[in-house]
Amino acid sequence: MSYEPSFTPSRPTFQHAMRVISGITNSNPVEITTTISHQYIDGLIVRISIPEVFGMQQLDQSFGPVTVIDNISFSLPINSTFFDVFMIPSGNGAFQDPQSIPIGEINSTFQGATQNVLPYSAS
Repeated sequence: MSYEPSFTPSRPTFQHAMRVISGITNSNPVEITTTISHQYIDGLIVRISIPEVFGMQQLDQSFGPVTVIDNISFSLPINSTFFDVFMIPSGNGAFQDPQSIPIGEINSTFQGATQNVLPYSAS
């Protein structure tokens, strides 16, 4: 028996995407750089996933609200000053990329929602 969801929007609008991380600073607060524009907003909560080969395992699986610095950088309220250094491994090894993964929002309204994508109207 397989599970079939009753409703799945084909093109959801409020769905902040996972982003691949290209750099992380040893600072307070920690600053994270993504490979492409993250399109995050202040208050979005992200979880950080860092495979072992990239170092900085103290930050792996941490989460917190984003403060946007620019289109490819944001900070989290975490002190990474004394964490191991984040590094890009050399070679062509097969490994998962480090990622920032949106998991929620602390904003009092859904600022990230720009359009109602439900297939019906309340009116």
